[in-house]
Amino acid sequence: MDGIIPLYKPRGMTSFDCVAKMRGILHQKKIGHSGTLDPNVDGVLPICVGKATKVVNYLMTSGKVYTGSITFGFSTTTEDLDGEVVKKKFLKEPLTDDQIDQAMSELTGEIIQIPPIYSAIKVNGKKLYEYARQGIDVKRPERKITVQAFKRQGKSIFNSTDGTQMVNFEVQCSKGTYVRTLAVDVGKNLGIPAVMSKLTRVESGGFKLSETVTFAQLELAVKHEIVDTLMYPLDYALKMYPHFSLDEDLNRRVQNGAILQRSNFKQPKNAAPVLVLTFKNRVQALYQYDEQRVAYRPLTMLLVN
Repeated sequence: MDGIIPLYKPRGMTSFDCVAKMRGILHQKKIGHSGTLDPNVDGVLPICVGKATKVVNYLMTSGKVYTGSITFGFSTTTEDLDGEVVKKKFLKEPLTDDQIDQAMSELTGEIIQIPPIYSAIKVNGKKLYEYARQGIDVKRPERKITVQAFKRQGKSIFNSTDGTQMVNFEVQCSKGTYVRTLAVDVGKNLGIPAVMSKLTRVESGGFKLSETVTFAQLELAVKHEIVDTLMYPLDYALKMYPHFSLDEDLNRRVQNGAILQRSNFKQPKNAAPVLVLTFKNRVQALYQYDEQRVAYRPLTMLLVN
């Protein structure tokens, strides 16, 4: 069983929990996910099964889209509602939507982000959240991310009773982006503590929320032996690369990991640096152009029969 299943990850489960449950449902050990989601976040979690685990990294290179909400007026240790409140500021007057829009627009483009202390980023071989739980202060590494769009959705809602204000948003961003940190940084731009109060991933790996499969649907498909109807071929993760169909001779050489010339693929000098090689409509390998060797060499061997 080889392919990709766009799973709907419910809130309350870690991404690893989802993989473990998928292994039980499908009775398959070789399963991996493409892009961790925090337990309190739901949405699209592409799951790779069998040989498709070899294309996890290619699925992760595609951008992601989230919808969620930011609450102004307090901040927490974890930058979401799971943490302890560390700062409060009672809002006597509401922020204008124009002020919020401006603060969000300042966080678009290529920016430097410092990941939250409660995250799985490793420093000296140890995850940041492990330092946090031990009360150890550690310098967090800066990361370059790209935020293509970060926009308010609808009018913000001001609560005069508890002095908070909530705004819904949609963000389109590169892999490695911590959206809860974006939420906190919107507050910093406004001089107000803030927290990410809700988050759903609505697009990842080229899959939309409407295309996801629930655990219940998957279990039913297994029962009726129609899991293949819910599964996408691993080639789905490689659709951004040009494809080349091999003849039998070239296919034998590729299976042995041979170095091949541009002329073997009929590629011009300005050809794409990465090619997906297929045989009888099945993906065999990804080959990458090597400038030093002036030839194509194996990048990822898939050999799907």
